[in-house]
Amino acid sequence: MSFFFNRLKEVASPTVGLGCMNLSHGYGNPLPEAEALRALDAAFDMGYRHFDTATLYGGTANEQVVGKALARKRNELVLASKCGMAMDPEQGKKVIDGRPETLRRQCEASLARLRTDHLDLYYLHRLDRQVPIEESVGALGRLVEEGKVRAIGLSEISAATLRRARSEYPIAAVQSEYSLWTRNPEIALLNACREADTALVAFSPLGRGFLAGAVTDPASLVEGDVRRGMPRFSPENLPHNLRQLEALQAIAHEQELTTGQLALAWLLAQGDDVIPIPGSRSVAHMQENLAAAPLRLEPAALARLNALLTPEQVAGARYSEALQAEIDTEEFGN
Repeated sequence: MSFFFNRLKEVASPTVGLGCMNLSHGYGNPLPEAEALRALDAAFDMGYRHFDTATLYGGTANEQVVGKALARKRNELVLASKCGMAMDPEQGKKVIDGRPETLRRQCEASLARLRTDHLDLYYLHRLDRQVPIEESVGALGRLVEEGKVRAIGLSEISAATLRRARSEYPIAAVQSEYSLWTRNPEIALLNACREADTALVAFSPLGRGFLAGAVTDPASLVEGDVRRGMPRFSPENLPHNLRQLEALQAIAHEQELTTGQLALAWLLAQGDDVIPIPGSRSVAHMQENLAAAPLRLEPAALARLNALLTPEQVAGARYSEALQAEIDTEEFGN
């Protein structure tokens, strides 16, 4: 069993982790620091022990607030971050760069922001198509050997890239979008992870809020919210997708759960090696999500859920064409 699995067990971590991005990046406006700190403190107090951040989020602001909130609790948790994709302050845009010297520089800067001497899990955030994956992973492997990183992860990569990467160095986890309405890992990646005892860390397990019923009108999304540019949330596609959500709402009502808890329970039922990291800035929602960790669904309920929100039933692609070009994951229909 990989270091990542063992470390989660050491800290008595529940099977649900916390994606910290929402506090600083992506959805809505960033929280003021004081509010973000209170949310992270509450998350730890209620039982979260797996915290996920990245150099990119908030242009490094997310790592700073996570470090400030959790530094004194460092030995009691699993801390994950990511490199290889960052905001370039001079260009004012996101840059993907998997060169070894860049990854080392970003790692050392992340350690300083997170107020720690090591990361439990360090992901390559995106495949840099200009740099062989073996070179990027080799650089991360050297960080492991130096004690700055305990285990290596990859994000938004294909099964073929994972197999190439692990020939260079063991890969403890792969982070990929996985939920009832995004089942792309089932094409090939999940099997490739299981070949090598690699965890599948599922980001956006609540469909970027959709499965929790948080998005009912595209116009309600603030300027700069990443969902405004995602086809599934467009004015043309969202009404269709909301009609598909009604069946999930009906099952959730029967099970006396929220739709978000039901979606997380479905994901947890896919295997002990699938670890969801829902993100939220709401303490109440964090508590709701964590309460899904011990849920176990009956086979009949799972069968009904398996038939919902399948790729052919969901309107709109996962990403815009520009964002899709940045990732390496398998897509349905390809």
